[in-house]
Amino acid sequence: MTGACFGHGVVAHFAFISVAPLRLSSYEFFVGLRYTRARQRTRFISFISVISIAGMALGMMVLITVLSVMNGFQREIRTRILGVASHVQISGANGTLREWETIARQASRHGQVIAVAPYVNAQGLLTYGSAVRGALIRGIVPHLEERVAEFGKHMRRGGLEALRPGEFGIVLGAQLARALGVSVGERVVLVAPQGQVTPAGILPRLKQFTVVGVFNVDHYEYDSGLALVHLEDAQILFRFGDAVSGVRLKLKDLFQSMAVSRELARLVSAEVYISDWTLQHANLLRAIQIEKRMMFLIIFLIIAVAAFNIVSSLVMAVKDKHSDIAILRTLGASPASITRIFMVQGTMIGVLGTVLGVASGVLLALNVDSVVLFIENLFGFKFFAKDVYLISDLPSELQAPDVVMTAVASFVLSLLATIYPSYRAAKVNPAEALRYE
Repeated sequence: MTGACFGHGVVAHFAFISVAPLRLSSYEFFVGLRYTRARQRTRFISFISVISIAGMALGMMVLITVLSVMNGFQREIRTRILGVASHVQISGANGTLREWETIARQASRHGQVIAVAPYVNAQGLLTYGSAVRGALIRGIVPHLEERVAEFGKHMRRGGLEALRPGEFGIVLGAQLARALGVSVGERVVLVAPQGQVTPAGILPRLKQFTVVGVFNVDHYEYDSGLALVHLEDAQILFRFGDAVSGVRLKLKDLFQSMAVSRELARLVSAEVYISDWTLQHANLLRAIQIEKRMMFLIIFLIIAVAAFNIVSSLVMAVKDKHSDIAILRTLGASPASITRIFMVQGTMIGVLGTVLGVASGVLLALNVDSVVLFIENLFGFKFFAKDVYLISDLPSELQAPDVVMTAVASFVLSLLATIYPSYRAAKVNPAEALRYE
């Protein structure tokens, strides 16, 4: 009775295996999934699989986080630069622009231009006591400058409205004011590079300015080297007369600046030089873009290493499952079916690594500022110095295309890693594999 029951069970089991190939998807998926689970004699293979999953997850987590941080850097630098810089700038061919009102009216006819402001740019030395600092002196008309730049939002003390013609007031960047050791109400001496001829020779022209405001845009280049004065005061000090250095334009869509620059060249009648913000800061923006691409390539190699681990683990699994493969082939499984079984096993490793990598990467990218702050407080040092990285905080901007691209690349790489081991499994000779079983 027992023998009959045993025989019946074996027949039923064989019948299931024989019929199963007809239901390829469920059969192959079931066997491939079962092979991913460890048994006592295949612990090492499962350990390699775990390492593969961890490697893929770690690589994706780092890659998503790095791409998000690079996106954040681009956004922050672009926002802070354009907060005080112009979208488009029209300047005179020889450094001076006369009849700027006419040029401003011509430029304003363009549908994208929403604000125009004249400016005077010149280099100068600011002194206070024994402190001396070089600075870019920009002459502005306060109420017009507010329309093209956002200095008002970044004023720490005082305001642009305190710049009045003839009173020789000056607004300093926060780092520049700190370096000079001055505050609002104190006087600094501005040394103009254009000298004046006297019987004793050429002497520099000096003028006292009263500090009427301090701004902080969190951009080291501007905070440490920019000073604002009234346009008329700058024209007098630097001997511009009625001329200016140029006019600054603000656009509705800053990403149309290149096209607008080309179109303005046809609208403006005078001989001028027109540049946009992408040209003014081209090196910085290009460097960030190149760094992002190189970081993607370098960190993607981590995922590639994890994919090689998948190859190793599947090759060992195929070696360990020779007898199982032979039995399946004897019971009617085709070589293509065996290939798909081991592809399912490798793909499951890739899917687990991808899911864990995406989850951990998104979580870290959304909280990277808190993690960095915790590490800085724990070890007592600053990751990003303002004078090196222009910004002091670690920004992060998670973008869906980066996550999707990383997940798809990781999954495709893990899928490709299963092809060779699965092909080797399909080539197992049942007779050879069962000879010593």
